[in-house]
Amino acid sequence: MLMTQDLNVERIRKDFPLLSHKMNGHPLAYLDNAATTQKPQAVIDRISNFCRNEYATVHRGVYTLSQNSTWECDQVREKCRQFLNAKTPTEIIFVKGATEAINLVAASWGRKFFKRGEEILISSLEHHANIVPWQRLCEEKGLALKVIPMNDRGELLMDEYKKLLNARTRIVAVTHVSNALGTINPVREMIQLAHQAGALVLIDGAQGAPHFKADVQDLDCDFYCFSGHKIYGPTGVGILYGKIEHLDAMDPYQCGGEMIETVTFEKTTFAKPPLKFEAGTPAIIEIVGLGPAIDYLQNLGFDRIESYEHGLLIEATRRLSEIEGLKIIGTAAHKSAVISFTLEGIHPHDIGTILDQEGIAIRTGHHCAQPVMRRFNLPATARASFAFYNTKEEIEALARGLQTVKQIFQ
Repeated sequence: MLMTQDLNVERIRKDFPLLSHKMNGHPLAYLDNAATTQKPQAVIDRISNFCRNEYATVHRGVYTLSQNSTWECDQVREKCRQFLNAKTPTEIIFVKGATEAINLVAASWGRKFFKRGEEILISSLEHHANIVPWQRLCEEKGLALKVIPMNDRGELLMDEYKKLLNARTRIVAVTHVSNALGTINPVREMIQLAHQAGALVLIDGAQGAPHFKADVQDLDCDFYCFSGHKIYGPTGVGILYGKIEHLDAMDPYQCGGEMIETVTFEKTTFAKPPLKFEAGTPAIIEIVGLGPAIDYLQNLGFDRIESYEHGLLIEATRRLSEIEGLKIIGTAAHKSAVISFTLEGIHPHDIGTILDQEGIAIRTGHHCAQPVMRRFNLPATARASFAFYNTKEEIEALARGLQTVKQIFQ
């Protein structure tokens, strides 16, 4: 039985305008939340009101509009600090998203401190954004990239992880939750083991932050990042958390306005974090829009969100497992509300195209995780990913739609 745990999902759905729309003549069942989430009216209204009545540049003006815009962005930085339980707002860097955050750490920490022959450790579950920056750094610096393997359920092999850790390991960069399979990694244990080996840890929280509380002090990670558009906020903004001692030691990622302390033609000195890593005019509108998205999640409460979404996962797993020829890819004991699957004899792109005609939006493809697909000898999967505004009725619509897909290809 699907338990709401006090979440009034009917009321919640009214907060998201797009969910009441139809797609191809059918009620929209939006099941692509791992890619991006819909926006509540509070976010839409805040962005609209800010653009109409409050917009000005930040940090640079003494006039009232500019001072107010600066204050608004500072307030969102503080909300992000509370959201992640960072020690101070100076540990919160505004970036375009998790991808830029990972690139920032690879460039600013890796280029400065890594030495030839040292090792970077990632997992076989990673999104391309947590593979390619480290690959390029390895090529540039003469480093070795090591990969934690997984089993057939999509779970990391922790014994192998322990074997890979050694005195040459400089950083472990691992996803909190797999976007392709939904696997929740044991990041707390992984962080402890990495620190015992003398390595730093970066957690890609793009798929973790929307679904459960990420407490960076409790985890004791060195870096944590997420994207605003996956937590019901705007695109083009995200957060990199870094322990202040690391941020102080790192060089700037980009150079330009606002990230400086003094500039002469002979020498430039740089501002302290966070401004050291925020060159140029920031994404002011997007930052302001991120604030009410964080408020929305905090008001719902992660205990209730996690419980409800787990119920959706159980129900969807049960219902889809009843469909003959359907195989779920990724059956980890600890999963987020993501189901990757194949239908025997039918390409995932065809599945997605037909479901679209039934009003059902899912993701198909390699999910920017080609090594995961290769591990399971697949070119692609279909993926349904759920959020707290999804319903049992939408799961039923998905199951019916998949039966339609089968009938068409019989």
